Formats: sequence, structure tokens, C-alpha cells
Amino acid sequence: MAVTVDDIRERIRQNVVDPEIGLNIVDLGLVYGIEVEDNRAEIDMTLTSPGCPAGPQIIYDVKNTVKRYFPELEAVNINIVWTPFWSPEMMSDWAKEELGIF
Repeated sequence: MAVTVDDIRERIRQNVVDPEIGLNIVDLGLVYGIEVEDNRAEIDMTLTSPGCPAGPQIIYDVKNTVKRYFPELEAVNINIVWTPFWSPEMMSDWAKEELGIF
């Protein structure tokens, strides 16, 4: 069975939490895009700020989560992008509720 974008997104949602905020990075809006092609995953994501102290840990967690759940992938590449720059408006409604942002 082939690995899908939705499979990867859901595993990241379930397993990768921003340690400073305490919510998963998918609902925080940090994952911008996922592509799966030729047994390779490309994940475009951002951080809440360029100086995010949890950045290295989050990147490590994303890569290792995808590798752990989908060992058939030959490569998992994480691309940190800053365009568009992250803002709280990118969060899911659930995340906004959890943080009291309406």
C-alpha cells in the first residue's frame, strides 16, 4: 500500500507537538505542504518564528516520526520555509479554541 499525504499528515498530527505551545504542529498551521513521489516525502513547514528555540527539536520529531511510521520511504526531506510567514490565523479552529483565540 502506498504512503499518502493524508497518512503522513495524520501521523505528524498525532505525534509532533510544539513543546512551548503544547499543541500539534499540524493544527498550529506549521505544516504547509507534503508531497510523496518515488518513495520520497518532501515536507514544507515553518516555525512560529525564525528564532524558535524548539525549532531543531520539532524538525527532528517530524523527520523521525515519518521515518518510524513509513520505513518504506527512501527519503524524508524537511524544508523550512518562511513564506508565507506564520501567524495565528493559520491555526485550525480547534487550536484557536484550545489557546483561547477567537
